[in-house]
Amino acid sequence: MSRVTEIHLRHNPDFTVLAETGDYIVVDKPAPLLIHPSVPGNPPTLLDGLQALLAYDIANGAALSIINRLDRETSGVVLVAKNKKTARNLSLAMQKRRVEKEYVALVHGKPKRRRFTISAPILRAGLVEKSEIWVKQIPHPDGSPCCTQFEILKRLGDFTLMRASPKTGRMHQIRVHAKQAGLPIVGDKIYGPDENCYLEFILSGWTEQLAAKLLMPRQALHCRRMAIPEFGEWQAEVPEEFEHLLTADCPSPKVPPPSKEQ
Repeated sequence: MSRVTEIHLRHNPDFTVLAETGDYIVVDKPAPLLIHPSVPGNPPTLLDGLQALLAYDIANGAALSIINRLDRETSGVVLVAKNKKTARNLSLAMQKRRVEKEYVALVHGKPKRRRFTISAPILRAGLVEKSEIWVKQIPHPDGSPCCTQFEILKRLGDFTLMRASPKTGRMHQIRVHAKQAGLPIVGDKIYGPDENCYLEFILSGWTEQLAAKLLMPRQALHCRRMAIPEFGEWQAEVPEEFEHLLTADCPSPKVPPPSKEQ
């Protein structure tokens, strides 16, 4: 058994604070921590942790608003406003596409071009076809406009380390666009080698069979950098389990530093 398949991803509520002011807090969310509760009985979420950490602020009038949301199995930078005015200003910056976001993704395959853009609109699959996975998104001409820029960071045999810069913020956007490009993200249970991996995981949890297909119990997608004019720029290091996969498949696993190029 490879070192990769020995990794088991357990619930981790321990986020890291990257920056904090009186108006906002920026954290590095681990996988598979949920952003906020979705159904009764969820394990502790990022919002739960933030409410505990900022209990004094909340008691004195703070109102937390999560500005950017990451999938459960995506890690990295999350920005949270502490009051309505800041939430409004940050949300307007998002709407006007003044926010720079940079993700690191490890994908299956070898891109032919060093840089390329995918701009296919996407929508929920269940709206146009039968799908057992409610959250699954697909490219479709009737979908919402989307644009993601990709760039090769390092070639790793049958894998490629990519920089992904989303110019819009649709659900599962990077994952859907990566699959459309023929470069599914390592560990992705829905958009990877077989979407039945997701259904199997829901029923049985992480198994040796899933490990053999997916290589990693989380998707290898990490929001490494976010920048908003007049607010700041924040970076989150690639997490340990991500580095482990890079180390297992490449003798020189260091990830190149974030780029400010768009």
